[in-house]
Amino acid sequence: MMLLGAQAIGLILAILITVLNLIIFQNNTISNIWLIGILSFLSSYTVIYFALDLLIFREIKKMEKLSKQLINNNLKEINFEKLKASNPIHNIIREFYLFSINKKTERENLNQRELYRKEFIADVSHELKTPIFAAQGFIYTLLDGAIKDKQVRRRFLKKAAKSLDNLDIIVQDLLTLSQIELGEIKLNRDYIDLRKVCREVVNQFEEKAHKNKVKLVLTKPSQKLIVFADGQRLGQVVTNLVSNAIKNTNPKGKITIDFKVKNGDITTIVSDTGDGIPAQHLPRIFERFYRVDKSRSREKGGSGLGLAIVKHIMEVHESSIEVESEVGKGSSFSFKLPLVKKEVKVT
Repeated sequence: MMLLGAQAIGLILAILITVLNLIIFQNNTISNIWLIGILSFLSSYTVIYFALDLLIFREIKKMEKLSKQLINNNLKEINFEKLKASNPIHNIIREFYLFSINKKTERENLNQRELYRKEFIADVSHELKTPIFAAQGFIYTLLDGAIKDKQVRRRFLKKAAKSLDNLDIIVQDLLTLSQIELGEIKLNRDYIDLRKVCREVVNQFEEKAHKNKVKLVLTKPSQKLIVFADGQRLGQVVTNLVSNAIKNTNPKGKITIDFKVKNGDITTIVSDTGDGIPAQHLPRIFERFYRVDKSRSREKGGSGLGLAIVKHIMEVHESSIEVESEVGKGSSFSFKLPLVKKEVKVT
């Protein structure tokens, strides 16, 4: 089609040029006029045809081929180096290519978000359903007659209460995440001793770690670790990291909270000698309800929101949470905050 277009336009223009030449040279002899007409037609047609084909139609044909590749998502077959801007049509092709790449990326992101949204709805439904059904089962058993037995009644009521406590934890974590994402939670920043915050978390989990036969260690830094942050929220971060580490560390394992000072920053590191996280799961572990091993994670308890909360709290502190992990050797989670060097009143 492109070839026929170049031929047609070339033919029309060649005829016009030939007629123009014949008018100009009309005073010549008849034989000269025919010779001029033939030479004029052939030369002008040849020049115009190749000029149109080389400069315009060949480039339009490239655009047509490119558009088909983009429609079929064969972007890997496109040689981007050949699309360097050497003439206006190349510029158009380049811009068309970049626009298509951006739209394709946007479409893939939207599809991925839709998939995550569906996964989230399924996960939150399951997480809420589990404690509700458990509590219902215990209560209905009591209503069916087991309430008359004092020992059974007390045991079942305790189990129902524990299920409702788990439900409350999930709801509270969801509310916390929602409030942080919407910016409804304001940080109460103050000068705090970071090691003191970690010490309180260790005191909270010492009994649980001992029960799981896991060693929980808090290193002692060579200097005071004063940061300007929300102490309660940082405590929540360390709590979630330590709780997660205990759940994923086998008996006789070790969990360490360590600190590194460098370039005016303090990095807090919570590491364990647990099972580790496979590399393909690392990009998604901070998503809400995402679990590496769903069945095992639910057996050990937890809302599945801890790491998501950690991520958002650190983002509000203009920082981030980093993770390094190796299967069979353990995981290491860390976050960095500016170290306050001057003497200040610590809360």
